[in-house]
Amino acid sequence: MLYLDYCATTPTRPEVIRTISEVMANHFGNPSSLHRLGLEAEQLVAKARRVVAGTLSCKPQEVIFTGSGSESNNLAIKGAALAYQGRGKHVITSLIEHASVYESYRQLERMGFQVTYLPVDETGQVRPEDVKAALREDTILVSLMYVNNEMGRIQPIAEIGRLLKERPRTLFHVDAIQAFGKLDCTVGHLHVDLLSLSAHKFGGPKGTGVLYRREGVELAPLIAGGGQENGLRSGTENVPLLVGMAKACRLAAEEREATVRQLRTIQRLLLERLAAIPRVSPTTPLQELDGYAPQLVHITVPGIRPEVVVHALEERDIFISTRSACSSGQEEPSRVLLAMGMPRERAVSGLRISYSAAHTEADMERFADELERVLDRIGNGR
Repeated sequence: MLYLDYCATTPTRPEVIRTISEVMANHFGNPSSLHRLGLEAEQLVAKARRVVAGTLSCKPQEVIFTGSGSESNNLAIKGAALAYQGRGKHVITSLIEHASVYESYRQLERMGFQVTYLPVDETGQVRPEDVKAALREDTILVSLMYVNNEMGRIQPIAEIGRLLKERPRTLFHVDAIQAFGKLDCTVGHLHVDLLSLSAHKFGGPKGTGVLYRREGVELAPLIAGGGQENGLRSGTENVPLLVGMAKACRLAAEEREATVRQLRTIQRLLLERLAAIPRVSPTTPLQELDGYAPQLVHITVPGIRPEVVVHALEERDIFISTRSACSSGQEEPSRVLLAMGMPRERAVSGLRISYSAAHTEADMERFADELERVLDRIGNGR
């Protein structure tokens, strides 16, 4: 099997699985219980919080554990909007956000908030000057992704963060779900108030996420109950998965530089190989890779339905995707690619190849060879 859909999810790291299994077998207490078993579980959660905080260079009390990256985005956006609506009801995002952000803003619109959807340039990047121009006296929140999950464009988050620091009444939320472990996600570097992570994007377990909330920022909780996570996310903590996520966080942060070097090597090789295949139009530019995340390559195959390519490769035990896993079943043109000004024929034909640092040059050669065969067969009606 050649799994090349790491942006959708990553295999859980073996050392993380061992940690989860050990905690699950030996520490089953409820962290809210007053007895010794509860205290042991609570201590494990507290340690996990300290570990995650260390990778973000923030205070442990600024780390909120959630059930997913989507939940983190929802809590950040709707929680902030509802908490600060007395200041104003204008919020800002972009046209290329993940569905969990984009649809949260659509919900806010239905609740009476005014939303500005920022455009992007032809490379898929939000321009800081557009953010500045969109700001109003009643703007309470700006939410942008660090790395676009579909085509990998890195957004100028630190620059926008510095701009918004001059606007203390406007909060800045960043979806860093595809960035962690590849880019600098320390909160001081990015100048953010809120930041979302998802464990299964960097070798951790599914069903766990993080929301960094700068001390002093208020959020309206979306889940009522027993008041866990400082009253912001009620529900009994999943202790084994949280400990496993913390371990995955630490490993990803420690290995980041070596990981990025290997990912860039793979990316360059793959782009050079794909550029030579008829019918393939790379979206990721080989000469400007610093502006793109290292863990993926995006291409289009105009005139060919991308899902046909995905299933043809699956028959050869190779797995890629068309776009975000949350919208990969849709047949409409990609909202992200259309926002970049891409013609409809190309925007409907995108393919995303995402890999790990453990992949080899031989893996990329095999993939390119099989893709060329598949496209030749489909293009010739065979």
